[in-house]
Amino acid sequence: MRVWPGSPYPLGATWDGVGVNFAIFSEYATRVELCLFESRDAESESVTIPLPEQTDMVWHGYLPDVRPGQLYGYRVHGPYNPQSGHRFNPHKVVMDPYAKVVGRPVQWDQALFGCRAGHDDTTFDDGDSAPFAPLGAVIDAAFTWGEDRPLRTPWHETLIYELHVKGFTKLHPEIPEPLRGTYLGLASEPAIRHLTSLGVTALELMPVQHHTDEWHLVKRGLRDYWGYNTLSYFAPDVRYASSDSPMESVREFKMMVRALHAAGLEVILDVVYNHTAEGNHVGPTLSLRGIDNASYYRLQPHAQQYYEDFTGCGNTLNMRSPRVLQLIMDSLRYWAKEMHVDGFRFDLASALARELHAVDKLGAFFDIIHQDPVLSQVKLIAEPWDLGEGGYQVGNFPTKWTEWNGKYRDAVRRFWRGDGGVVSELATRLSGSSDLYEQSGRRPYASINFITAHDGFTLADLVSYNEKHNEANGEQNTDGENQNWSWNGGVEGATTDRRVLEVRARQRRNLLATLLLSVGVPMMSGGDEMGRTQCGNNNAYCQDNEISWTHWDVSAEQKEFLLFARRVIQVWKDHPVLRRRKFFQGRRIRGAEVLDIAWLDSSGAEMTDETWNSPDVRCLGVRLNGDAIQEVNERGDGIVGDTLLLLLNGGTESLPFVLPATAPIERWDTVLDTADPWQAVRRLRAGDRYELQGQSMAVMRLNNRREDLRRAADWGPQGAL
Repeated sequence: MRVWPGSPYPLGATWDGVGVNFAIFSEYATRVELCLFESRDAESESVTIPLPEQTDMVWHGYLPDVRPGQLYGYRVHGPYNPQSGHRFNPHKVVMDPYAKVVGRPVQWDQALFGCRAGHDDTTFDDGDSAPFAPLGAVIDAAFTWGEDRPLRTPWHETLIYELHVKGFTKLHPEIPEPLRGTYLGLASEPAIRHLTSLGVTALELMPVQHHTDEWHLVKRGLRDYWGYNTLSYFAPDVRYASSDSPMESVREFKMMVRALHAAGLEVILDVVYNHTAEGNHVGPTLSLRGIDNASYYRLQPHAQQYYEDFTGCGNTLNMRSPRVLQLIMDSLRYWAKEMHVDGFRFDLASALARELHAVDKLGAFFDIIHQDPVLSQVKLIAEPWDLGEGGYQVGNFPTKWTEWNGKYRDAVRRFWRGDGGVVSELATRLSGSSDLYEQSGRRPYASINFITAHDGFTLADLVSYNEKHNEANGEQNTDGENQNWSWNGGVEGATTDRRVLEVRARQRRNLLATLLLSVGVPMMSGGDEMGRTQCGNNNAYCQDNEISWTHWDVSAEQKEFLLFARRVIQVWKDHPVLRRRKFFQGRRIRGAEVLDIAWLDSSGAEMTDETWNSPDVRCLGVRLNGDAIQEVNERGDGIVGDTLLLLLNGGTESLPFVLPATAPIERWDTVLDTADPWQAVRRLRAGDRYELQGQSMAVMRLNNRREDLRRAADWGPQGAL
């Protein structure tokens, strides 16, 4: 087969309409061979071609006779000296880290490991991995996007819905069966109808970059369902394609994005650039380890046989290497420009900032993103912690970044669990967490507020289980965080006790309403709006089955909760004071007697230092003054908002809450009450006592105008789904 010198750029396999240019970086390799395979079932390559040129540590060659669909891998020669950080082994076929499609996934076998079975990792295994190794495939990237453009929904108008592509669609009865569990299933009309009727604006997809199931899971008959074990940073996972041809996975992913955009839904990818699927020093040689271990991974400085592990997954990518930074940046640009995604959520993002040992918020990774004309314009979300020393960095990420606010989650959970001494922190979290974000010049929307996510209990399980029940994972229930929230009075799991069921339902309403009515960007966990349960499993990463999948045959109670979720989301959309772009200042507006935000005790008076500090106080009132958000939005429209009153009672006993007054005559209309979510709208006067039930939340709207209350009839459990 003919081979020409080709070009060192771009990296990867690039079809130009005539032939294919192959380029791969390896600083310490002595020889790189391109291996072409005839089919996914081939046990060895049909052609082996040494790449003829090396330019700036990039090995490259151009093959005019190769076409899209060609399967390929590499054999990389160099020193095998683990003590010096080198693990080259040409007996192992390794996958191109820039492969746009995984043409053949991993077929687990001992031959995939660079060291001998039963021996330490300094031994050398000469078994040929060609029959089992993952292979890349050359693609033709042509696609008709039409009028598709980035939606650029403003952060303060964003409502995120985290979901798993397969789990969300696998059991949906209205999605055609061949499309269930796939990209096209998520793009189908029934799936989109549910999401748009709910009112969310952005989907955060759990990892869709191609991942590998760990061998220890496969041996136990399990799979890595969540997908935080990335093998390829450019290839969409073929297991979510409806076609049997891996080549179709790229086209189907693009079709999904195009359909979601047409429905007004942004697409945010959960990405895992902190570690790879190759594990620790005794892990398999699948890609980066065999291409240039010392360049790609962060090695212990005085024992280079071993990896620095800030992720708990065995390895950490070497963010000090320009080529690793290039790999990540090229991957991000590819997904943004070629695949049209709208943003990224970075798993264990603190690991990306570790240039030396401590987490550096001004690390090179962040500097590069901020200067990039493409990536600086997309949504950037950090999971602001890793497992290393100093890794908890909530509030410390730079401007342009938002963060999963773990402090918000914990404060809200503690309050509704009934803990004392929480109201002060709860007030800070409800109003946007200014203590975390304001000093660095960030806005309230830097806080991604959430109560539940993929990792941990679902919302229904959070209020139904005192302890985790992860027995199905096969680790004797030792995995997962032992949360012990004790929400439910000692009755765990399924029950027919109506009192217990009502408390659980009310607590779910409390948590969801608090999430939607807090300042910041709310994020819901997929299926929570319908009571999705994992039967107490709070670490269902390996449960690719009905434990994790969303069930759509919901009960009447679950349908009622779905209606409630839609109602609260509509309240969030109807009231700009909940979607502020600037922090409250706690000061009077234009010399008036009205504060932009006021914190009240149950007597209707402003909270005092004594009340704030009392461990016995479990009630809080919040007056959000709509006049405080009279500003000009991005389109130049004036924004005028209603004033809202939020009343929260985390105690078990009801109490009369005196409605506050800032003018001689004020009237308050009830908007919702989690203790009686379908009650008719009531109009009360300032000074009236509102009976706030134990463990409940009420919302009222200031209304000093004569108007009818017909909108109240629009909501009710009898409403159609």
